[in-house]
Amino acid sequence: MDFYREDVDLVLRDLGTTESGLESDEALRRLKRDGPNELVGKKATTPLELLLNQFKNFLIIILLAAAIVSAVVGSPTDAFVIILIVVLAALLGFFQEHRAGKDIEALKQMTAPTAMVLRGGVELEVQARELVVGDVLVFRSGDRVAADCRLVEAFNLRVDESALTGESVTVGKNASVVKEKTTLGDRRNMVFMGTTVTEGRGLGVVTAVGMRSEFGEIGGMLSEIEVMRTPLQKNLDRLGRWIGILTLLVVGIVSLLGVLRGYGWVDMFVWGVALAVAAVPEALPAVVTVGLALGVRRMVKRHALVRQLPAVETLGATTVICTDKTGTLTENKMTVRQIYANFRRIGITGVGYTPEGSFWYMDGGANWDDGDAVIDVSNDNVLRSVLVTGVLCNDSSLSQVDGEWRVTGDPTEAALVVAAAKAGLLKSELESSCKRVDEVPFSSERKHMITIHQMPEGRCAHLKGAPEVVLDKCTSYLRESGVEGLGSRRDEMLGEAHEMAENGLRVIALAYKMLQDPDDDLSSGFVFAG
Repeated sequence: MDFYREDVDLVLRDLGTTESGLESDEALRRLKRDGPNELVGKKATTPLELLLNQFKNFLIIILLAAAIVSAVVGSPTDAFVIILIVVLAALLGFFQEHRAGKDIEALKQMTAPTAMVLRGGVELEVQARELVVGDVLVFRSGDRVAADCRLVEAFNLRVDESALTGESVTVGKNASVVKEKTTLGDRRNMVFMGTTVTEGRGLGVVTAVGMRSEFGEIGGMLSEIEVMRTPLQKNLDRLGRWIGILTLLVVGIVSLLGVLRGYGWVDMFVWGVALAVAAVPEALPAVVTVGLALGVRRMVKRHALVRQLPAVETLGATTVICTDKTGTLTENKMTVRQIYANFRRIGITGVGYTPEGSFWYMDGGANWDDGDAVIDVSNDNVLRSVLVTGVLCNDSSLSQVDGEWRVTGDPTEAALVVAAAKAGLLKSELESSCKRVDEVPFSSERKHMITIHQMPEGRCAHLKGAPEVVLDKCTSYLRESGVEGLGSRRDEMLGEAHEMAENGLRVIALAYKMLQDPDDDLSSGFVFAG
């Protein structure tokens, strides 16, 4: 059903629930009826099956047959060598694929392990697998959505849907009815399994779980894809068949010629078999396996996991790759690359969330490694004001967990926090000395956010939002020499913003205003920082 096109009351009635959630006994009954909220993939390959799969090769079968015949006709050494080579090649392939399989299973953490749910009006933490249709979930910033839900309430709720749609920009959510039939990305009153709440809070009633969720349906389609044999596997099988046919012909012809020349049948058969065994390339499977394993090692060094060895050869023969950009070709980590302040364009080095990098003037084609172009942020008041405003007018945070830098909140806001940290301006220290006392949260209608802080020099409002909206609230701009009237400079600054946008950058404007009175007007009088 298209729950996003129905009113909340009608959705609750259709699902047999209320805003207080299901009673525990009803939830248990539905769990037994519908099964757990889990994504079901193909049956896992057991280690024994994985080992036996290494022998599903016509050339391997030919070699095993040659080993058996060698042993029967009195050549145990040849038989032992052939079997040893085959077993070593199989074990090498087995261990490589088994290890890759374990690594991939460890990465399958796309769904939430727990969820906050209302049961009989009481908020409980339950295992995500125990969720059922009709449950009412509680969402807060940082939560992983554990099932598809129709929103019942939403307060400044924004969700990162990049895992589902590929869009790295967070999406604002609300509980309003969507009248038209739309795609997943435009269903603003729905949240989906595998996505993440970046800010705000909300309530949602579960409409689909497990393989019936949007994420589950995608997984189901992927599991139905037929696995094709690689060109290398096909060629090796073809080679094995030809070797088998030629071997039989050699044995037959040599035996027949020997008999015609007066030799005994048994002697000629043994000679024919010896000739056939000698013609079989015993080392070929080992050489192929070692070559593929070396390719896998090189890919692992580049942080790519290969489940099956032949995939290395397939990738080498690939001419076109169709892939989603976010999280594959890109890291899905927003990074501040340029700042426009004091009528100068400033570049920032470093990517991702690691707070390491430098600031440099981009004027005149200067490079970041040019010592004269590098900026000491502590001596640049305008740049420092831009970074401070970006950190204070911000709900994201940066932390280091097990040696890895991670962010909580909106990726765009997180990029501002990281940029300031590169200049030594840490959010924890700034918030400690500049307490937030009030705020006007971001909304898609306002297109801006305002936070008010008690600064050492007095109360100050910090503004962040779309350039045209922010500039409409500004009457002056900040220069190294002080504050000057904005006047006709507004069009020049908008032109810079448009140029950045045309170059593929996401543009945010920042401004501030010192407040003389708690009731000061927040609709104008701001100083444009950058």
